Amino acid sequence: MDLTPRRDYFGEFDPSRVPTPCFVVDEIALRDNLEVLADVQQRSGAKVLAALKAFSMFSVGHIVVEYLSGTCASGINEAKLGFEEYGGKDLGKEVHVFSAGYKEQELEEILQFAHHVIFNSFSQWQRYKPMCLAAQKERPELRFGLRINPEHSEGHTPIYDPCAPCSRLGIVRSLFEGEDLTGISGLHFHTLCEQDFEPLQRTIAAVEEKFGDLLPQMEWINFGGGHHITRRDYQVEALIDAVKCFSEKHKVQVYLEPGEAVALFCGVLVGEVIDLTWNGKQQAILDVSATCHMPDVIEMPYRPEIAGASLPQELPHAYLLGGQSCLAGDRIGEYSFAEPLNIGDRLVFEEMAYYTMVKTNTFNGIPLPSIALWNSDTDELRMVKEFGYEDFKVRLS
Repeated sequence: MDLTPRRDYFGEFDPSRVPTPCFVVDEIALRDNLEVLADVQQRSGAKVLAALKAFSMFSVGHIVVEYLSGTCASGINEAKLGFEEYGGKDLGKEVHVFSAGYKEQELEEILQFAHHVIFNSFSQWQRYKPMCLAAQKERPELRFGLRINPEHSEGHTPIYDPCAPCSRLGIVRSLFEGEDLTGISGLHFHTLCEQDFEPLQRTIAAVEEKFGDLLPQMEWINFGGGHHITRRDYQVEALIDAVKCFSEKHKVQVYLEPGEAVALFCGVLVGEVIDLTWNGKQQAILDVSATCHMPDVIEMPYRPEIAGASLPQELPHAYLLGGQSCLAGDRIGEYSFAEPLNIGDRLVFEEMAYYTMVKTNTFNGIPLPSIALWNSDTDELRMVKEFGYEDFKVRLS
């Protein structure tokens, strides 16, 4: 897997220009990704949607809609954001919604503006079918689909594998027996996470094997997300060929929902060393917290990269890095540096735009990171958002 960006976007960025902690997103890196996705869209005939669950920095929504066909959401709030800030309201961009379960009041609102509404079970579809078909009479462009589970696992980490045993996501083939598909125009599957084309190719084969008899009844198929299309070594030509072949063979419109691929290489998280301690090893306390600011470090788990740092024994000065919270496990990892760390030093955590900004929280009242938009071509920097006490307070009561 080649996770080398197309160029060193943040090599010239001065981290002292922003308050800490702070997410910094490079507009140029974002546009480079979107150009790749737009090319796939144009040459394959697929419609490409930005998955807001991965990256929903809506101050760049006007950039995203220059390139893609719309957005996909995992619930009412993301759906409204896609409609309001990503061209759904003013430009006619598509808004697709999937949820593991809809509340009636939420669905009533979604049906007023969404284009595709995808259900996770026959029980939800049958319960809401009258409401959905009534809404479709008012808005003929409205379409309904079912999420399928091809029972073909390609995931490496169980927490991110929608096809793991007893998964709550998607309908397995056996449950389709005897069901009436009137009103359903498409199927949706999602099995991948940070993967290249070959796992998708195998998944497509599994879908055709298990659900192929249903495809003639469908207008569209959504291949979901998890496609690392903007990675340097992704097999873009093979993806384009596969989409075209599937579309022509089954006479359906194919959708792709990349999330990570939209923001790959686009963002960093800048933090500051606020204390240096020792307990068996040298330790540095940062104003960046794993549990508050990048919880996947603990949940997945994984070790984020830091610009200029290395593995513990590779450079002379090693430190265990941790956050301010009271959680004993609020550890980011062990790193080594060419020079000793000092209080006030800035550290730049790489690959922090996707699935990080959207997961931040205020446990212990720790401040949320600020958000900045940078342009690596012009060096223009704009502070988009800074958070304070009121942002913590209003979430609670």
